[in-house]
Amino acid sequence: MPPRLRKLALIVHITSSVGWLGAVLAFLALSVVGLTSQDPATVRGVYLVMEPAAWYALVPLAFAALLTGIVQSLGTPWGLFRHYWVLFKLLINAVAAVVLLIYMGTFRSMAHRAADPDAELSSVRNFSPVLHSVLALVVLLLAMVLAVYKPRGVTPFGQRERRTQREGRSAPGAVSVPQA
Repeated sequence: MPPRLRKLALIVHITSSVGWLGAVLAFLALSVVGLTSQDPATVRGVYLVMEPAAWYALVPLAFAALLTGIVQSLGTPWGLFRHYWVLFKLLINAVAAVVLLIYMGTFRSMAHRAADPDAELSSVRNFSPVLHSVLALVVLLLAMVLAVYKPRGVTPFGQRERRTQREGRSAPGAVSVPQA
């Protein structure tokens, strides 16, 4: 990937990843308001807004971060399968995105419950979004730490590539791997 395109891909990846992290923080704030507010309209409003906000913010940012991360890894010497930290980031982001999609059903049921004027306020309140937001923050921060510190550890695929390069028999399409 040419340097300018690689930088653009990195900017888009960082922007979507930080956006995802920020959206999770916003959902954590909304979740706390939903649990603690004494105003019934505020409590119901929080749970009503979560589903559409998740579809328009969380889901697109999650998949943008995942896809741009894949593009970024394939277009750089780090590669997608050469280093364990890249694989762990891929796994973290893929699992988090899938869990988010599964959790969208919970957002939908919370919104339906909040929309029911006959539902008791205690049955509208739900601790689940707080828990999921905190867990998502931990997972996304772990991915960020991996991206910054890039712990050593080359996969068997990466070891074979290095061995091939040292022996002078460069594999077709191989890119030199920076020493971490």
